[in-house]
Amino acid sequence: MLIVGIAGGTGCGKTTVVKKLMSHLRSDDVVLMPQDSYYRDNGHLPLEARQKLNFDHPDAIEWDLLVYHLQELRRGSAIHQPMYSYLTCVRLPETKTIPPTKVIIVEGILVLTHKALRDMMDIKVFVDADADDRLARVIRRDLAERGRTADKVLERYELTVKPMHLEFIEPSKRYADLIIPQGGENQVGIRLLTSLIREHLREV
Repeated sequence: MLIVGIAGGTGCGKTTVVKKLMSHLRSDDVVLMPQDSYYRDNGHLPLEARQKLNFDHPDAIEWDLLVYHLQELRRGSAIHQPMYSYLTCVRLPETKTIPPTKVIIVEGILVLTHKALRDMMDIKVFVDADADDRLARVIRRDLAERGRTADKVLERYELTVKPMHLEFIEPSKRYADLIIPQGGENQVGIRLLTSLIREHLREV
């Protein structure tokens, strides 16, 4: 089993990289484990309080569960991955069954910040992008998908997204084996990563 970690700041283009990467691989060979599925359940808090939580801090993630699930997949056991709602900021009652596959992609802004998780990765990738480009993508995404106003997006960016990026995410770049600038627009970087994964698949 090959475990690929893909990190990078909010709005850097990670999702596009992952989609293009997976489109080049057989669907039964690869599965995605998003870090966001492992946000801690804050259902005990009122909605207004949940919406003010700092989701860009490592403490927001239930790392032990994510690491345990990867260990189970390596042992050949399927796992029940949590599902998370960005609108209500709670875990949903249903889960998603993930079978063990030849390639596991672990994707999220903070996945290179956690040593135990990082040590399980065979390939570590950091998707890089300019801060203004990332902010523009975040505004478009949060307006369209997460029910936020432009003022709320900008407020969150200044209070949590930007400082957490500087404190945790940007420094984790030093752990990367491969840095892909310009996100999903970097066709050379995506082809290189695809080639590395295909090489592994030929060897197993």
